[in-house]
Amino acid sequence: MTAPTFIVTGTDTDVGKTVFAAALAGALHAQYWKPVQAGLDPRSDADSVAALSGLPPERILPEAYRLATPRSPHRAAAIDGVTIDLDRLALPTVSGPLVVEGAGGVLVPITPDLLFADLFARWGKPVVLVARTGLGTINHSLLSIEALRHRGVPIHGVAFIGDAEPDSEATIARIGGVTRLGRLPRLGTLDATTLAAAFAEHFDTAAFR
Repeated sequence: MTAPTFIVTGTDTDVGKTVFAAALAGALHAQYWKPVQAGLDPRSDADSVAALSGLPPERILPEAYRLATPRSPHRAAAIDGVTIDLDRLALPTVSGPLVVEGAGGVLVPITPDLLFADLFARWGKPVVLVARTGLGTINHSLLSIEALRHRGVPIHGVAFIGDAEPDSEATIARIGGVTRLGRLPRLGTLDATTLAAAFAEHFDTAAFR
């Protein structure tokens, strides 16, 4: 059986997709890749995944682009004086599972002419959409699902982050025609141990194999 590749994206920035990516990568003992990192203070997403996933350092792959400015990648690259070459954004060939994390939401520009959803379509790998459970999530989630479907991007399902909101979660799954994969609750202490335990309790790892 071919080892799975999953693309982790979000309905917006700061919805918890890096935490989810760390949990998923740790559960699958996968390799993790963030193709474009924009903003390095206080630390990069790869650094966060290294701390939260429990993976050895060699399973955290180096970014194709590591931009200092905390902006949308297309703008960060312009400010930093970097030209993003799409050839460098090809999926890496690895042995075993791979978890790839986008930046911000699905329609964030990588270059002035290419959105992350366009790149996901080129890759053709299943996407996990990470969504908060708070107010506004139905609209943001359904818009993200439409944008992905419009480009023919396969959607593996939606992973929720936050307090339980059964009606919102069920509504997104029903109207969006997607699988509700589970929900990570807010953790009082966030570290590799508590995150792994929460993922094991609230998600079925077999759904990602």
